[in-house]
Amino acid sequence: MSPRVLAYLRLLRLPTLFTALADIFLGFLLTHSTLISDDGPNPLPSFLLLCLASAGLYLSGMVFNDYFDRLIDAQERPTRPIPSGVISPASAFRLAVALMLVGLLASCCAGMPSLLIAMGLCVLILGYDGGLKNTALGPLVMGSCRLGNVLLGASVVASFTDVFQKPQLPIALGLGTYIVGVTLFARQEANVSNRGALLGAATVINLGVVVLAMFVNTAGLADQRLPALAILAMILFSLDRRLAVAITRPSPQQVQLAIKVLLLSLVVLDATLIFAFNGRQELAIVTVALLIPAVGLSRLIAMT
Repeated sequence: MSPRVLAYLRLLRLPTLFTALADIFLGFLLTHSTLISDDGPNPLPSFLLLCLASAGLYLSGMVFNDYFDRLIDAQERPTRPIPSGVISPASAFRLAVALMLVGLLASCCAGMPSLLIAMGLCVLILGYDGGLKNTALGPLVMGSCRLGNVLLGASVVASFTDVFQKPQLPIALGLGTYIVGVTLFARQEANVSNRGALLGAATVINLGVVVLAMFVNTAGLADQRLPALAILAMILFSLDRRLAVAITRPSPQQVQLAIKVLLLSLVVLDATLIFAFNGRQELAIVTVALLIPAVGLSRLIAMT
């Protein structure tokens, strides 16, 4: 692989893309029983359009992030693609704009509710990357992006108001809360983090998973409820072990490793929620299989 191609893959943070696609699987399968159907209209084309829309918007956010942070990265992370000079700021900006347009076009083809959600995501992405990330609103905006991505997956419905219904809205709120915590946890990742701040972030992360578990307990399918709660408990136990290590030893290496685990765990959370509310085990397995390319690529490309 040429250094320039690798630089673009690093700029895109390609491994994390699969966590965004898992959200689309989740949102879509909360509003549709399957991905492929011989009875009535086939939902697969709409699903693929939403995957393309999410990919375009998510990757544009990754590129815009590095474009706006290029002066800070020149001091803290000079080896990143833009400050290192491998990719020019102008090239990065053009790529980010093109990706965002791809996302908007794909969402438009999926339907008006999808386009409206995608437009809202564009505002959140540009607001976060353009300056809000360093304010108190930053984590909330990032959590809203994840919330919006789940709702984008659920947006192939009859009307825009149908997007904001159960079960997708409470689930999106729980995952959004989780990402607020992840964002707080990552705020000082380039330096030695403050233990108190990490502990507060870990509390928010736990809150997000607990909110999801409570909703599974009250609204999940009866046969899937207990197994899904058991899986969520195991996920939370695994996460808290990794968070405890990072809080005890808040070096950049430990914190960044914890963030990697937190991001990859999103795929497992999404798959568990599909199992709990859709009931199709094979669809949950297909979703969790997104970990394979995510983990494989993360060995070559940093996720943070």
